[in-house]
Amino acid sequence: MEKTPLSCPLCLSKQSSQLFYRDKRRDYFRCSVCNLIHIPPVQRPSRKAEHQEYDKHQNSPEDAGYRKFLSRLFIPVNKRIFINSHGLDFGSGPGPVLSLMFEEAGHGMSIYDPFYAPNRGVFNVPYDFITASEVVEHLHDPAESLALLWSLLLPGGWLGIMTKLALDKKAFSTWHYKEDPTHVCFFSKTTMEWQAAQWQTEPLFVADDVCLFRKP
Repeated sequence: MEKTPLSCPLCLSKQSSQLFYRDKRRDYFRCSVCNLIHIPPVQRPSRKAEHQEYDKHQNSPEDAGYRKFLSRLFIPVNKRIFINSHGLDFGSGPGPVLSLMFEEAGHGMSIYDPFYAPNRGVFNVPYDFITASEVVEHLHDPAESLALLWSLLLPGGWLGIMTKLALDKKAFSTWHYKEDPTHVCFFSKTTMEWQAAQWQTEPLFVADDVCLFRKP
């Protein structure tokens, strides 16, 4: 098990992360700069193991419950964008549903997923809005990925992120979210506020697990 301080994969601060919590499977380090909780690189799942885990997901456009879940992100983003906007759903998964919901609302959509829709050509055009639903907790390189998404947003555009936010150590110790082997980064409210400051904007917390950022 890892004990020595680690560099942070989000703010990239060197040796900024100290051991925060440990269970039988993994170590969890927390950054003193951006507050991100993250797994050491040697304990992250392989690409093959990730893919096998994602293949277990059963997401269908006909699943009313799943649509309701996604509405936590869809509704606040949709009411802030103009009709016929162009959006990108980043990390769309094996059964894209969120992009379909935006298309049904009159918007043009592109999707990207490293396993199921790996067309990097979608990164060659700008977007009015970008969504990342249950994605950032899977990122091995959150600094690079979030910088890319922000660069693709047009001025005034919206980035919507949905992910469960980490609380204190007591809550973390019994948190189901950390049990998923593909979850390697855990954001908190403080982390979202830190990220917003880097982008010179304000975080808009529209739900317990949904945060919006508007590009100046």
